[in-house]
Amino acid sequence: MGAFGAWLFAPVPGLSAAVPASDRGDALPGLPWLSTSGGRITDAAGRAVLLRGFNDDALLEPTMHPAPLDTTDVTLMQASGFDLVRLPIAWSLLEPQRGRFDWSYLELIAQAVDLVNAHGMYVVLDMHSLGWSPVYGGSGAPAWATVGGVPDPVWGPMPSLQRLISPAINVSTAYFWLTSGWQDELIATWRFVAQRFREDSGVAGYDLFNEPHSFPLPPLRFDKDQLFPFYARAVARVGAADPNHLFFLDNDMAGDLPTSVVPLQARNLVYAPHMYTGALIPPDFDGDTHNLDAHVEELAREGASVPAALWFGEFSINIDHRFAAQWINAILADFDAHGAGWAWWQWRETSGWGVRSADGRSLDMALLRLLARPYVAFAPAGVSAQLDAPHTSLTVQVAARHGAGAIEVTWPGYVLGEPHARAGCGAPVAWDAAAARVVIDVPASTACVVTVSA
Repeated sequence: MGAFGAWLFAPVPGLSAAVPASDRGDALPGLPWLSTSGGRITDAAGRAVLLRGFNDDALLEPTMHPAPLDTTDVTLMQASGFDLVRLPIAWSLLEPQRGRFDWSYLELIAQAVDLVNAHGMYVVLDMHSLGWSPVYGGSGAPAWATVGGVPDPVWGPMPSLQRLISPAINVSTAYFWLTSGWQDELIATWRFVAQRFREDSGVAGYDLFNEPHSFPLPPLRFDKDQLFPFYARAVARVGAADPNHLFFLDNDMAGDLPTSVVPLQARNLVYAPHMYTGALIPPDFDGDTHNLDAHVEELAREGASVPAALWFGEFSINIDHRFAAQWINAILADFDAHGAGWAWWQWRETSGWGVRSADGRSLDMALLRLLARPYVAFAPAGVSAQLDAPHTSLTVQVAARHGAGAIEVTWPGYVLGEPHARAGCGAPVAWDAAAARVVIDVPASTACVVTVSA
C-alpha cells in the first residue's frame, strides 16, 4: 500500500508546448482578438476581458438532445447582456471515417459561429464527450474509435452517471488514454477545425476535450500520466496549425476530487473547469455554501498552478431545486471574486436546466433574471467594479493611473430595461442599445466613479 501511495502522489516534471507567434489578420468589428496575460483573458489593447454566456448543444449527435440555435436565441442572449456561446461539437461527425473529415459538418459549425458573431458574441468550440460515443448513446468518439466485442449493459439513460459502469464505455475510454493512435486522430481533427477558423477573431478558442475523467484509470496518476501530456501535445500541434486562439483545458471530472495539475508552459492557456458541486455531484446542496466556496477556491488554485487564466466552462443546477437561487447567487459571487467568466449549461433544454425550451416556445424568466447581471466586459488596468445585492446597479471605480482604452459594461437591457449611467468625473458615457453595452471613456490620469443602474 505504501508503494502504491508513493506512486500515486509522486510528482512528475512540468511540461511545455511551443506555439508559434500569432499571425492574426484584421479583427472583425466589435470582436477583438483575445490572448492571455497576467492570469487574465485580454484583448490587443491589454484590457481584461470577461466572457459570460451559455452552452448550446445544437450541433451534437442525435443521440443527445440538440435543438436548433436560431436568431431569436442569440438576440435574447445579447439583449440580456451575454457575450459568449460555448458550442459543443462532435468528433463523431467531424471524422466519421478514420482519416476522412466531413466538410459539410464543418460548414454547419461555421454557420453557427457566424450567427453568434453577428450578435457581437464570441464562440468557444468544445470537443464534446459524454459517455464516450454515440455508439453507446452518448456523444464524442466515432464508431471506429470504440473497442468492439465488449458488453454494454444499459443501467441508465444518457446522460447518466450510471453509464460509467458500462464495460464497453470504460474499455474504449481507457484505450484512448493509454494509447496514442486515437489521440493523434482527435488532434488531427482539431487541426482540421483550427485551419478553418485560424483567421476568425470571433472564435475565442478551442476547448480541447470536454470533461475528461480518470475512471477507470486511477485518479491523480491519470492527470499526470495521460491528461496533461495529452494537453501538451494537443496545444503544440493544434497551435502549429493555428497560433491565434486560446486553448481551454478542462479539469479532471472525477466527482469533486482535485485535479493533479502538471505545470504546462504555453501561450494563451485558459483553465476551464466545470462546477456541479451540490447539483450533480453529491452531497445535495442544502443552502450551506461552504462546499461551493471551497471547491471554487480549489479550482482557482489549480488554474494558477497551470498557470492559466480562469474561466468556468460549465456550471448549472435545476431551477426547480428548492435552493437553486441560493446556489446560483453563491457560485456567481465566487466566480466574481476570482474575476472569472463562465458559461451556463445550457441555453436550450426542456428539463429545468435550460433558459429557453428545446422547442423554443417558452423562456424561463426566473432563471434568466438570476443569470443576467451587469458586468465590466472590457476593463483597462486600474478598473474595478462592485455589483449591488439586488444585481441592478454596478459601481465602476477607475484609478487615476488607469490603462488606455474604453471601459465597456455589458448591460442586460432585456431584463433590467435601459440603464441610467452617471460619471462623477464627467467622463463621456454612451449607451449602445443594439450591443447592450455602456461605453465609458475616462480621460487619462483621471480618477472616476461611474454608476450604472436600472
